[in-house]
Amino acid sequence: MQSTRRLFIAASAIAPMGCGIPISRDEGIPVAAPMPMPTVRSPQIGQEWRYIERDFFSGQTRGIVVETISSVGKTITVSRADESGSILPSEIQSPHGMAVRDPHWGKVLNFNPAIPLWPEKMSSSWNKEVFSKYTVSGYPQNKNDWQLYMSAHGWEKITVPAGDFITLRFQNLINFESTDDNKVNCIRRETIWFAPQIGRWVARESSGSFQIQGQIGAVLLENSTKTVLLSWT
Repeated sequence: MQSTRRLFIAASAIAPMGCGIPISRDEGIPVAAPMPMPTVRSPQIGQEWRYIERDFFSGQTRGIVVETISSVGKTITVSRADESGSILPSEIQSPHGMAVRDPHWGKVLNFNPAIPLWPEKMSSSWNKEVFSKYTVSGYPQNKNDWQLYMSAHGWEKITVPAGDFITLRFQNLINFESTDDNKVNCIRRETIWFAPQIGRWVARESSGSFQIQGQIGAVLLENSTKTVLLSWT
């Protein structure tokens, strides 16, 4: 894993947070931390969140996704569908807040060990580095490195179509080993506004970059999306 850590540091230097990707830090209004520290809403069958996803550069709508908790037990299943009702791959948590299956990156990724979906403590000073292995659904034999650094950056009030929310803003910086051997220095970045009262995020901005093996200096961009909450129950 030391080689992975060195790769992470090198890739971060090559593709810094600016990188032409407009990851916004100014949508929320800073507020004092809630007292007492809030707890995350417990999962229950039927809880639902409806999101709209747009391309970050063009502003074009990519689609609407409805996420609904369909089972709660040893694992928690968040079923997903598009606006027409067509079924999308589900998210699976075990335990609550820890992803063992995450479909949000285009491909369905399975993690072992599970990785946190939001800060494990609702504190603006929380941070954590996580090492895991992932496989793409359908290819369980191919295990790849996934290195995640999560850091909270403060409480903010943010307004989205679903209303006003007090959120903990945090960022993810991810270095991962691609399933495509031609792709190296693969980085993903996210800024997420998480609302404990609804047990999920209300806004999420994601971007990615990579290099092609042997092409020194050329950084290619991908997965630039902005997702916001339309409604929840």
